[in-house]
Amino acid sequence: MPKPARLISLDAFRGFTIMLMILVNNPGSWQYVFSPLEHAEWHGCTPTDLVFPFFLFIMGAAMAFSFARRLEENASRRPLYLQILKRTFLLIFLGLFMAWYLRWNFATLRFPGVLQRIGLCYFFASMIILHTSRRGQIIWTALLLAGYWLAMALIPFPGRGADVWALNSNLAQYIDGIVLKGHLYKQDLGFDPEGLLSTIPAIAQVMLGFFTGQWLRSKAEPLARTNGMFIAGNLLIVLGLGWSLFMPINKQLWTSSYVLYTAGIALNFLAISYWLIDIKGYTRFTRPFVIFGSNAILAFFGSGIMAKTMYIWQVTRADGTRSSVKALFYDNVLLPIFGNWGASLAHPLLYILIWLGILAWCYKKKIFIKL
Repeated sequence: MPKPARLISLDAFRGFTIMLMILVNNPGSWQYVFSPLEHAEWHGCTPTDLVFPFFLFIMGAAMAFSFARRLEENASRRPLYLQILKRTFLLIFLGLFMAWYLRWNFATLRFPGVLQRIGLCYFFASMIILHTSRRGQIIWTALLLAGYWLAMALIPFPGRGADVWALNSNLAQYIDGIVLKGHLYKQDLGFDPEGLLSTIPAIAQVMLGFFTGQWLRSKAEPLARTNGMFIAGNLLIVLGLGWSLFMPINKQLWTSSYVLYTAGIALNFLAISYWLIDIKGYTRFTRPFVIFGSNAILAFFGSGIMAKTMYIWQVTRADGTRSSVKALFYDNVLLPIFGNWGASLAHPLLYILIWLGILAWCYKKKIFIKL
């Protein structure tokens, strides 16, 4: 099979997701956030709840291309295994560093996190891909989703209530409270949205992306690939909604219904992008997204570190009070111009523009940070 051309749509989709991540993570004030830019309080799914599953889905799709290329370049799998181990370690290390940065406290260091989950999902999905056939990969994906559902629904534990999907009454929280006690995002509740047990179905999210990447690498005609993604995407949405009658769609528990539902939306989004960009050739509008998507790890890690620095770095105001650099800029520049709601939205939009400038310079200089 000839080497497939690089999919601009996949880079653009990745870049769009990172830009959306920056938008929802950096409001000027958490008191003035438009509802689509907030996570669902518990059950349900908002546009913000699509960001993380999109990351995992895109990673899986990219793995279909990168693994095939590496195996074609080298018959031995050893270099690929070393790359997998290296990338897994670096993702987890960077995630832990982001949690530790400027707090410098190991005693309460949060162990789970976004990059940590991405690293674990990447590793286990890689092992499934490299050690099983297509049939085995499908079986593993189904087992991960069904097994998590059955475990959460059936396994007894102290404090279990009638609603096994409720906060303070679910198996995932119980396990995290024992294994990761003192190192969780919500210490008072003993809960973490990127906890151990809920990482299991997230691996299946990567696998669904991988299957999509394989479909995009197939010999099918481009229009057939687009139609196939639309059909599969809408089927997954229907299955996810149907499953939600028994297992609610919930990002914080990363329920199996949430996996299917968000993977279906990702498939539809990628299908539209693929048709517009790679088939019809409408590429001019994609440049900002491609710039972000081509340097994904720098955008994710760098923007997170910068935001945390601006939030924690304290300065003295003119009246002698102390505040963060972010609060000083927000209160004195954005708030007087845009008001509460406008300023809160303007802050992340400005932040996106700043990072677009940084990444555009890197793109021009061909500086790409890869793990």
